Amino acid sequence: MEKLKGKKVVILVAEQFQDMEVMYPYYRFIEEGAEVITAGTGSLEVYTGKYGYPIKATTSAGNLSAAEIDAIIIPGGWAPDFLRRYEFVNKLVFEAFNKGKVIASICHGGSVLVSAHVLKGKNATAFKAIKEDMVYAGCNFIDKDVVVDGNLITSRTPDDLPAFCKAIIKMLAQ
Repeated sequence: MEKLKGKKVVILVAEQFQDMEVMYPYYRFIEEGAEVITAGTGSLEVYTGKYGYPIKATTSAGNLSAAEIDAIIIPGGWAPDFLRRYEFVNKLVFEAFNKGKVIASICHGGSVLVSAHVLKGKNATAFKAIKEDMVYAGCNFIDKDVVVDGNLITSRTPDDLPAFCKAIIKMLAQ
């Protein structure tokens, strides 16, 4: 059964993304019937992960509207440091969050949540290196494999991918 049939899931990509944190959700959500859109910054057509895996961007995040999507996945690696520099990325995440769309971040992806100003008063987690940034942005940091708070889903590392993807699928299938 395709639990996500008819859903549009955006995975944000930029140079040096954490390979597993893009590829695992990408294929998992396709398997569940979702339309998966890889959205970059527009600077490249193909982005390369930390471990050399390439991913072709379907579009630029600047071409997307929060109204036309169901979820945004923000993987880690060094990519979030590049993604957060683009105002259109932060605006898309902010608008989608405020429209109640699923916003899911793993590892260093929390850096984009900080720049998009969506953490105040939320429970969240991320890779321990950005804990202080997230706390200063107003979240209650919880060191757990997956933290769900409203439409915000966060995880820490690639080891958390099974719990991360299960939580996203569960929320989108409701």
